[in-house]
Amino acid sequence: MSMRSASTTCEATICDEPQIVVVKEENEENAHTNAVPSCVEIRFFHEIAFVFCMCCGQLHAQAAVAQAMAATQEIAKSFGVENSPGEQAWFSASFSSTVGTFILVSGKLGDMFGYKLMYITGLLFFALWSLICGFSAYAKSAVFFDVCRALQGAGSALLLPNAVAVLGHYYPPGSMRKTIVMCLFGAAAPSGFNIGALFSSFFAMKVWWPWTFWVCGIASVCLALLSYLCIPKKIGTPSRNEPFDWIGSILAISGLILFNFAWNQGSNVGWKIVYNYVLLIVSVGLVVAFAIVEVYLKHPLVPIKSLKGEPAFVLGCIATGWSCFGIWLYYTFQWAFYIDNVNAVVASVQFIPCSVTGFMASFTTAYLLRRTRSSFVMIMAMCAFFAGIIIIGTRHVGQTYWGQKFVSCLIQPFGMDMSFPAAIIILSNHFPPSKQGIAASLVATVQNYSVSLGLGFAGTVEKYKTDHLPQTFESKLLGIRVAFYMGMGLAGLGVVFSVIGGILQWKRTKKDQE
Repeated sequence: MSMRSASTTCEATICDEPQIVVVKEENEENAHTNAVPSCVEIRFFHEIAFVFCMCCGQLHAQAAVAQAMAATQEIAKSFGVENSPGEQAWFSASFSSTVGTFILVSGKLGDMFGYKLMYITGLLFFALWSLICGFSAYAKSAVFFDVCRALQGAGSALLLPNAVAVLGHYYPPGSMRKTIVMCLFGAAAPSGFNIGALFSSFFAMKVWWPWTFWVCGIASVCLALLSYLCIPKKIGTPSRNEPFDWIGSILAISGLILFNFAWNQGSNVGWKIVYNYVLLIVSVGLVVAFAIVEVYLKHPLVPIKSLKGEPAFVLGCIATGWSCFGIWLYYTFQWAFYIDNVNAVVASVQFIPCSVTGFMASFTTAYLLRRTRSSFVMIMAMCAFFAGIIIIGTRHVGQTYWGQKFVSCLIQPFGMDMSFPAAIIILSNHFPPSKQGIAASLVATVQNYSVSLGLGFAGTVEKYKTDHLPQTFESKLLGIRVAFYMGMGLAGLGVVFSVIGGILQWKRTKKDQE
């Protein structure tokens, strides 16, 4: 789940790929030498504290993803929506929706105002809305809680790309230290999810679920203070020479939020409600308008003209693969709660293998990307998504955890940690030098947005397959099954996209060699 911001150096050494990118934007070539202290002068324990702060930012953001998933039942009881799967899905979907929507813009803000400032601002904004999420329990309104979760996600969107930009600008391109810290940052994601799930389930069962948000908020404030002290000064050079794309940003944010809202609300109230259709049509119109505007702007937020052929299929891989992942994650928890009938703590503990294989996947990906084609790594990632959800989706009732569920938890992290860096490299090869950082932010946007959108797709299928049935064990099982089938379809489509993208890359490489 690791991600880079809008001005991060994109680098790799890929076997047999002629268009290898080791790109430095203007003012970036010597960015790592301007920092105080520089990466050469920094003391050992200072560097450990610095990298720790960056990894904790990733850990906080991913822990927030798990907060509502692990404690879904207790939160639903507080708001009286324990019999509404659509309302419960919003607890997680609202967070992921805003993370994905605002990442592209927040990376640009880091370019303009400084990565350290935006990272600390993101932590404080995240802390504020984490605290308010906890206090929303007194409001007795699920809608208010969803809004708070969405704003909490906006804080994550602000801190994540700027955290990686800090690391990307601080260490020189191609250095072993940079490779190590980037792998550590990526490996912090599954660990963060596990920690968030364990704490939220513990507080939900033993104390009260708002405490997971209050503790998270307090910890974020402490991390912001520590980051202010430990992050070296003058990392990167803030630049306001290039105008901010206000028109494109407004159109993109509005369109993406409304599109996501329509699908996730469709799984809640159904598609017979007129406003859902209206919002969907309006959102599509806004996204189309955004694409048209970006084509004609001199400094677009997204270089639409570069998203043809191979890049389009790569983004399709990220969209389908991570939609599958969102379904796998949410409905694996649902299976544990309603089918296996285990408590939240046990359900969270069962995800611990993801941390181990996630760590392995991060370093394995770094190794593979230096020795084979990025398209091959992408195919492997899509196959991991596909295999992981097939294994869990075909699990029979009453099966031991050590059967299919354990194996699925071992496989799924490889899809996560392989797809993101492979996509960045492929897009970087098609983007102009001045837009290299946008490649990473665009991939991160599609990645996080798709997690939320996938829940909307699966929830809609679940609702229309079970809405006419009485609320029984069998109907709940059917709902989870069909949601998994939806995830399988998305993952299978991702495999097809990855193969097509691989063929296009092979043809391009062959043509360049001639």
